[in-house]
Amino acid sequence: MKNFFKISTCIFALALFAAGCSKKNDDRVDTEYPVIDLSASNAFPQQCSVINRGESFTFRAKLSDNVQLGSVSVDVHNNFDHHSHSTEVNDCQMEAVKTPVNPYLLIRSFQIAEGLKETEISQTIAVPADVDPGDYHFLIRLTDKEGWQTIKGISIKIQ
Repeated sequence: MKNFFKISTCIFALALFAAGCSKKNDDRVDTEYPVIDLSASNAFPQQCSVINRGESFTFRAKLSDNVQLGSVSVDVHNNFDHHSHSTEVNDCQMEAVKTPVNPYLLIRSFQIAEGLKETEISQTIAVPADVDPGDYHFLIRLTDKEGWQTIKGISIKIQ
């Protein structure tokens, strides 16, 4: 009877162990941030890029996540007061602090197809001709399906 109990306990423990090991990796919790890659030769804008008023430019970046991408948005706003949220190492030459009169402001979300782990975004953005020239921030916010978010903040100049 004692041996039966020991053997039954061992078999039960082995079955629990095997059941715990049989879970798929897809069931794991996603704890990794998504990636915004601006290192490609055609990525734009880059730190210190110059954009002309009254013209359009193409926002290009490689976006990736270990499980699934969610959403991406950009926020372009003036930096006339020299505040900072740059994530880049090098600084750009800045103009004097000034008061905005008609600053450019853009907050826009772009669709990412469902189920992708990687995509290259290419979106045309128009800059009105009558906006204030000067220092601006171009913030990219990338969120994965789990809700982890990466922000890439670069400084640009609108002339």
